[in-house]
Amino acid sequence: MTVSPSKAQPAGRHAAVPVGSLFRRVYVPRACDALAYSMATYAMPLLVLATTGSASLTGLAFALEWIPRVAVFGFAGTLVDRSGAAIVCFLASLARALLVAGGGVALVLLPPGTGETVTVMALAAVTGALTQFSFIANEAVGATVSRRTDGQAHKVQSVLIGIDQTATLVGPALGGVLLLNGPTGMLACLSVLSFLSAALALQTPPTPLRATRHGGPAPGGGPREGWKTLRSLPSLRRLVTGLACSNLMLALLQSATPILVEDRFGRSPAAAGALWSIAAAATLVAVACCRAGLDRLGLWRVGAISATVASAACLAVSQAPSYTGYVALVALFMAADGGLTVVLRTLRSQVIPPAAFGTTLSLTILLLLLPFPVAGLLLALTPPPYLNGLIGACALVQALILLVTFLRLRNDPMLRTTTVPAHRKT
Repeated sequence: MTVSPSKAQPAGRHAAVPVGSLFRRVYVPRACDALAYSMATYAMPLLVLATTGSASLTGLAFALEWIPRVAVFGFAGTLVDRSGAAIVCFLASLARALLVAGGGVALVLLPPGTGETVTVMALAAVTGALTQFSFIANEAVGATVSRRTDGQAHKVQSVLIGIDQTATLVGPALGGVLLLNGPTGMLACLSVLSFLSAALALQTPPTPLRATRHGGPAPGGGPREGWKTLRSLPSLRRLVTGLACSNLMLALLQSATPILVEDRFGRSPAAAGALWSIAAAATLVAVACCRAGLDRLGLWRVGAISATVASAACLAVSQAPSYTGYVALVALFMAADGGLTVVLRTLRSQVIPPAAFGTTLSLTILLLLLPFPVAGLLLALTPPPYLNGLIGACALVQALILLVTFLRLRNDPMLRTTTVPAHRKT
């Protein structure tokens, strides 16, 4: 017997409506894991640059950080569907805490040189993979709660995005400041956050489980079911395509910023971390505006405005004459990207069938994150004098793809309203 993703129902106690406070059971665990996620994402390239002093190795480390993240998504989504989000997040966070602590001790004991370089590169790769397990689990919890809020999914998703952006505000700056005194303090802080995230994961609400055969494995699931579900949702498929292209620009800015800030503008690693904190603050404001704007404008208009602003900022960023101008343009782009994220998460939480959510979510995030290792490789292969040209070319491609995406979505019924009715799950 097989179970279609569009018809499968949550199994057992995971069908129950979560009880308890959203703040205690959803938002606080999400905040702790998001802070660990932001430190692992933004501070690791800074750690590599501070340890090796090489722009090429920084780009390579960024690629190595994201390749394992991309590789584990199919397995992570299936695991969440079959085992539940809480246990997946607990195990991933605990493993990350132990490995980061071990990496910090190794960096203290190893002399500068090849051993230190190999350690930080390996640490970037392994923490990247483990972070994505906990991310998928927390996204599944957020979507489960969103579906049970009677048409207020965009408000729950706005709060979750606000939590993520607050963590992005704090994490890079904290990592940059801690790195001023060496890598040990930053890695110790990341380890403590990971231990705390593991403890809090156990109190999150249960998520739907894919039904299983008696005495056999769970039917369905995996990348094939994710592809099947995504193909049946044209509005989601088109939006993911557009945002995947936009993420190439985001990834390129993330990987190139440590080099630009230190080499081009003559600033410290703390300034690179502060840049992303300023961008996160701008994104928080944008997300709050989008939350109010969705009630009046709907998903398509908010998405189209955000895409226009993001494209304009990226087309100008390669010509930024100063550190201040660069920060302002990156912040504007990140704010617009926050609006696009609200649109994507709201649509995704409403149209993906509950019992296939983990596998389909994994696939959509996989497509959105494929540009990140590509950006790292592009940076590693591009000589510093040609970096502005690379950024400009990617910005032009992003603008064209987003234009085509939102023109095709203009009359899509799924994006013409603020939220999608719960019964329209195809």
